[in-house]
Amino acid sequence: MAQKKILFLTGDYAEDYETMVPFQMLQMIGHVVHAVCPEKSAGDKIITAIHDFEGDQTYSEKRGHYFVLNASFADVQVASYDALMIAGGRAPEYLRLNPKVIEMVKHFATANKPIAAVCHGIQILTAADVVRGKRLTAYPAVGPEVTIAGGHFEAVNVYEAVTDGNLVTAPAWPAHPQWIAAFLKVLGTKIEL
Repeated sequence: MAQKKILFLTGDYAEDYETMVPFQMLQMIGHVVHAVCPEKSAGDKIITAIHDFEGDQTYSEKRGHYFVLNASFADVQVASYDALMIAGGRAPEYLRLNPKVIEMVKHFATANKPIAAVCHGIQILTAADVVRGKRLTAYPAVGPEVTIAGGHFEAVNVYEAVTDGNLVTAPAWPAHPQWIAAFLKVLGTKIEL
């Protein structure tokens, strides 16, 4: 398996599972994953949020774990990365306001490099104007943003993912098995059992 270098974008109050699980899983497989957040450096912490589906009209939110970043946002050279992964949660709503984040996302889209985003992480893609003409999914509340940004929103089961070319999206963390498997396929990662 060819090792890939993946840029992982997260931030304060990103969803806990949507940060921890993909970060650890991609490393376990042997990929290099650099977790970054604007205005933070390697060794800095973010605090995550736990979003759960408990039968209410929307998800509930609880304080999550601390997550230690392993790379510095200011040092990122996007051309050196093979792929981009974006965590969901509340972080994307403010991360998309950072011009360098938008510039980074546009690089990956223009270069046709693999991009994986989950839940509200798709808000960063819509802000970067990289979903036009693409089929994708997101947390249902983000669906109108996808449509306004010119994407084709697919309302799928919370356990499903949608792949369109180099773009792999999912509505929330229950889709991790399908979402991460689809991303690995786009990356060209083969796992032999």
